[in-house]
Amino acid sequence: MISENKIDSHKKSMSEAFINSFGSYPIGYGLGIVILPLSVGWIQEDPYTANIAITAVYATVSFVRSYFLRRIFEKFGIDDNFIRLGIKGFGKLRNLFSNLFR
Repeated sequence: MISENKIDSHKKSMSEAFINSFGSYPIGYGLGIVILPLSVGWIQEDPYTANIAITAVYATVSFVRSYFLRRIFEKFGIDDNFIRLGIKGFGKLRNLFSNLFR
């Protein structure tokens, strides 16, 4: 039985889903830059096997990314709204830079 404090809040779930979704774009883009040029000849020779291998690589990277993001959220107890966290972080950076250049 799950205790009441182990259930994720809606805000935490939304923040995690947002970061997972939009954080996957740069990872997938970088992975595509590496994998696709390496597999061009292989795709032409055996497209079925190449498709399975490329899909397996993307799925593995996605699983690892999701797993580590969940661990980070649990470790640091991030349960605030991502947008609010971004605004706070931007404000801290702005204050840091304004103090550096005075």
